[in-house]
Amino acid sequence: MKSDIEIAQAATLDKITDVAEKIGVSEDDLELYGKYKAKFTEEYLRKIENNKEGKLVLVTAINPTPAGEGKTTTTVGLGQAFSKLGKKAIIALREPSLGPCFGIKGGAAGGGYAQVVPMEELNLHFTGDFHAITSANNLLAAILDNHIQQGNQLQIDTRNIVWKRCLDMNDRVLRNIVVGLGAKTDGFVREDHFVITVASEIMAILCLSNNMKDLKERLSKIVVAYDLAGHTVTAGQLGAVGAMAALLKDAIKPNLIQTLEHTPALVHGGPFANIAHGCNSVRATKAAMKMADYCITEAGFGADLGAEKFFDIKCRQASLKPDAVVLVATIRALKYNGYVPKDKLGEENLEALKAGIVNLEKHIENLQKYGVPIVVTLNSFVTDTEKEIAFVENFCKERGCEFALSEVWAKGGEGGIELAKKVIETLETKESKFKVLYPDEMPLKEKVEIVAKEIYGAGSVNFAPAALKQLEKLTDLGFGNLPVCMAKNQYSLSDDATLLGRPEGFEMSVREAYVSAGAGFVVVLTGAVMTMPGLPKNPAAYNIDVNDDGVITGLF
Repeated sequence: MKSDIEIAQAATLDKITDVAEKIGVSEDDLELYGKYKAKFTEEYLRKIENNKEGKLVLVTAINPTPAGEGKTTTTVGLGQAFSKLGKKAIIALREPSLGPCFGIKGGAAGGGYAQVVPMEELNLHFTGDFHAITSANNLLAAILDNHIQQGNQLQIDTRNIVWKRCLDMNDRVLRNIVVGLGAKTDGFVREDHFVITVASEIMAILCLSNNMKDLKERLSKIVVAYDLAGHTVTAGQLGAVGAMAALLKDAIKPNLIQTLEHTPALVHGGPFANIAHGCNSVRATKAAMKMADYCITEAGFGADLGAEKFFDIKCRQASLKPDAVVLVATIRALKYNGYVPKDKLGEENLEALKAGIVNLEKHIENLQKYGVPIVVTLNSFVTDTEKEIAFVENFCKERGCEFALSEVWAKGGEGGIELAKKVIETLETKESKFKVLYPDEMPLKEKVEIVAKEIYGAGSVNFAPAALKQLEKLTDLGFGNLPVCMAKNQYSLSDDATLLGRPEGFEMSVREAYVSAGAGFVVVLTGAVMTMPGLPKNPAAYNIDVNDDGVITGLF
């Protein structure tokens, strides 16, 4: 079997203008980035605002494991299958980050014969959106430090600066640094920090903004520091908004590429789901819904993170109402949740499957709380046995979920026909009664507790004294009505990555809370989640190279 990059490089791509023409978009409506990538013009996005909206399908998954789940692969394959059935469908995905691409996770373009292409360009610089976001973030940091150097008119407390610099790379030594060393003209000496670009509030803002006006309003609300009296200091007060918006002028426009089978794909924005809100841009999702009968999108990591934030943050802010959810699992991952070693996952083991399927059960129960019809799909592996598949199918049907097998990794869209038909049947026969988990007016502390207990399965929440003070202060400052964005490890329903299956009754620890006022949510840090990851001992970067003809190898 060819590797993902070999499959992608062997594919024949359509010109992006031809892909766009299939969905009624002319070349004049595009800003071309070579032959195979484009952005939509602002004029076109305004032109389709009053179009009828298509159905919205969210693809989510169980907690990720080393065994693999294939959420993006399923999303891409499902879109290809819709196209094979003659349906007008568009995929809406997040852009990959360079950090995990060169780290341990690799790229994020799907897999096998269910990929979006051009794969190398998407995983590397793409259309420059992440670079623009990084630049806007760091421009604000530079303006902030310059303001202090030039007299500090806003009386910023240099001990209480909350804005961090960012870089789209896993670089642990930048987590905690000292800046301003040197001469008097080099600035004030202070502690500073870096986060990875996908954790920057600018990323979240870009992904939640409806247009340039909305973007600038959100940028102006960013809290960068507190003054000596304890009041917030914002980007708007620093006069940074216009220049930041100029850097983001093109980045705010959704990107159009294609799948291996030439199904249109809007790939735009990329906040992490464990340390940010984990969804592609509102603009891309809404544009896809206006251009097609079906928009198939995804949210990062497991449903406890990505789907919860998609519902409670993105849908709440953008007034979206998802029509169905596809929940992805693999038999291998379910057995891993039953504590089977990775090298034994290919062996039939119904007892381990019964032990590990409780992880899937919890995600089903969580999604049912939101009132959206659910289709469970098994991403097929050759080692799956008929008995194992039958067990999972019966388990799902007993819990009121539709079920379908997916073979898109090996067969592309053809392998997703069964799943596509089941999703279409669900959309036509079951009504979505979508609702968010908690109301805006619920106190922040209670919002944290309801997510921890209802979604994660915690028995109690232990708030560090500093976190309690931060939540109280944020409420006093007028941020109490915002939703919470829980930063938690992705590997377990709990805040302990080693607890597989369905941990229950555990104590969850909350160590810190801060406001992303421009994005419109309060970030709550649990456990030991890092907002600037580090590289592993043998990073994926070691295997990436370019030959004499300019062909990239080793990307996965």
